[in-house]
Amino acid sequence: MKIAIVGAGAMGCLYGAKLSANPSNEVYLIDVWKEHIDMVNEKGLTMEEEGALIQYHALKGASEAEQVGPCDLAIVFVKSTLTSKAVRDNKAVFGQETIALTLQNGLGNIDLIRAEIGDNNVIAGTTAHGATMLGPGRMKHAGSGKTIIGELDGRQSDRLERIAQVLREAGLETEISNNVLGLVWDKLMVNVGINALTGITKLQNGELLRHPEIEALLEAAVREAHAVARAKGIRLSYDDPVSHTKDVCRATAANKSSMLQDILNHKQTEIAMINGAIVREGAAAGIDVTVNLVLTNLIQFMQKSE
Repeated sequence: MKIAIVGAGAMGCLYGAKLSANPSNEVYLIDVWKEHIDMVNEKGLTMEEEGALIQYHALKGASEAEQVGPCDLAIVFVKSTLTSKAVRDNKAVFGQETIALTLQNGLGNIDLIRAEIGDNNVIAGTTAHGATMLGPGRMKHAGSGKTIIGELDGRQSDRLERIAQVLREAGLETEISNNVLGLVWDKLMVNVGINALTGITKLQNGELLRHPEIEALLEAAVREAHAVARAKGIRLSYDDPVSHTKDVCRATAANKSSMLQDILNHKQTEIAMINGAIVREGAAAGIDVTVNLVLTNLIQFMQKSE
């Protein structure tokens, strides 16, 4: 399968590397970070995984989509603030039969991609993996978990099963769901509880639970998001999102969240599509989401201060 990874950050590199290990796949990392792309092309990608360094040499890097051309599958891994521009600027990989898969954080990415390439070729999902960039051509696989994908209308399809099988053959544990929008909210709950707090406190995921005052904020933020989800009729895959979020903290204890990485690297975060999305949806539903408003405003202030 010819696969484009649109956005070669930590998560994009993780999936690109794993998929490239199968000689049946032709995998391209597409990114504007020229130094990173050049390193991948010259020396391959180095992944730190469970204390070992693994080299991936089958990956190909590209700074422009025209160098790649139409693909069978395009996995979108850019930050949600860049989704529209990334898809628009990389239209060359999205052919008429190309399936676009978003595994991004936050709300709104599905609609942004559909607005650029149409409704029919977009599927969505979530990933519980954690990854961190260490430098050009170097990244760390910081935590493992399931990849869950689904059609937007909940149907089972041959293309969905085909993509799931490609991911499984790459060693990425993958399931198919008939409730993909619920999955997006499942992941949103986790990000609402973890990301902003790690960005503000500079703590790793697991460290949030070592401080009762921070743990209480995590609980409150997730409870607000859960109230919004219930008001919208969203069907989550678990009964207690607070407990689930804490389980994810433990499972990815050594991970630096993407928002913390952005804060440390003086980059814009995805706060508007995570806690900020809860603020917008809460206001529309008439639900008090004060904790999420505070977390959103603090991260936005930190970004402005940088």
